Amino acid sequence: MMPLARWLMTGLLAGSLVVASHNGVASLPLAVDGQALPSLAPMLEGVLPSVVNISTEGKVTVRRNPFQADPFFERFFNTLPDSQPRQRRTQSLGSGVIIDARLGYVVTNHHVIENADEIRVRLDDGRSFDAELVGADPEADVAVIRIPAENLKAIEIGNSDELRVGDFVVAIGNPFGLSQTATSGIVSALGRTGLGIEGYEDFIQTDASINQGNSGGALVNLRGQLVGVNTAILARGGGNVGIGFAIPANMALRLTSQIIEYGEVRRGRLGVIVQDLTPNLAEAFGIDSRKGALISRVMPDSAAEDAGLQEGDVITLVDGRSVSGAAELRNLIGLARADDEVEITYIRNREEIVQTIRIRAVQAEAGQGVQISDNLAGALFEDIDEATGRGGQPGIRAVEVAEGSPAWQAGLRPGDLILSVNRQPIFSLDDLAEAVKRSSRGLLINLRRGDSAFYLVIP
Repeated sequence: MMPLARWLMTGLLAGSLVVASHNGVASLPLAVDGQALPSLAPMLEGVLPSVVNISTEGKVTVRRNPFQADPFFERFFNTLPDSQPRQRRTQSLGSGVIIDARLGYVVTNHHVIENADEIRVRLDDGRSFDAELVGADPEADVAVIRIPAENLKAIEIGNSDELRVGDFVVAIGNPFGLSQTATSGIVSALGRTGLGIEGYEDFIQTDASINQGNSGGALVNLRGQLVGVNTAILARGGGNVGIGFAIPANMALRLTSQIIEYGEVRRGRLGVIVQDLTPNLAEAFGIDSRKGALISRVMPDSAAEDAGLQEGDVITLVDGRSVSGAAELRNLIGLARADDEVEITYIRNREEIVQTIRIRAVQAEAGQGVQISDNLAGALFEDIDEATGRGGQPGIRAVEVAEGSPAWQAGLRPGDLILSVNRQPIFSLDDLAEAVKRSSRGLLINLRRGDSAFYLVIP
């Protein structure tokens, strides 16, 4: 048997990758491309100038307790009405990544700059600049800001589609306000969805430590290339327990290109309500495939209707990419630009059909809006489909809320999902109209905003 030292030396001379391990736990490599005992320091020296610290200040409106306006609580608990909203100052810390050195564009998370009146960026060399907001996409938690700075260094972009489970990655950011912190780990999983963290989910899961303040920072490979934008942790009670998530770089950059061009993301819309294809449904429809998105409803006057898609069709591919379920279809369609042509492969009556469809912009068309009440005038709503929903969940979406309107004053915001009215689930605009019609004493609205849920009481 070859001695261990001789085996290691042979591996080094052969230019192989040698990985140290202790009790079966993977560690950093001992050798890469024939170079013994490498350090991450040279790579980090090239990357750290591209990662910035972001601090913000803003104000938020604190709404009244919804139960204070409830006649039941007012009668039996002597609650006093509190109709006046209050405002409080907020501060936030996060990270960002320079993606364009010439124009000063920095990508970060939407939740880092949300409600910010002032955005301050501090560079690795100690310089600080006031930043302007270029635009944001709350659904994917991506934002772009711009700083008037020279001699910036943009990060090199990698191909996140090439990532594999087990690849080494490094998370860089400013956790807890501690600037330029790097933590290492591996890619633990790919394509994570259904976490309820964001509207559009296709996360890279990593065990590299991601903590508060890391949001918006860089997830890089060992070449120092950006492969993800750190966005969230999954831990009860806060803190890091070895489960962090990053938005894939390819996904983030597709969105940032639209934000830079339009100031927003102009998503495409197919116009279907879909659900996961379960084994029982596959058997019922006589389909051999166990992956796909089953169309349960085709929206009227939509791209899907024009293309002849029908209820019961099972979408299996979009532009040659496999569709595992409803969430993946939503990502593939919703991350495409409006008016793009996409190739849809679907199964109908056990026959596979391939069709090219031009998707439409996600926007409410004339006559689609429903006014809930006089106190919510200024809001425009639409049914949830594959582009606007959250994994098939019921609800309707506020498309537009005019700033300063009664709806705005009541606390409603664009993107809010109304889940129930007066404790009755809402699945469509018709359900909403019926609930409003039946109500005689005001509305108790349960809504979801981002990863938060709360009630609004509308007199």
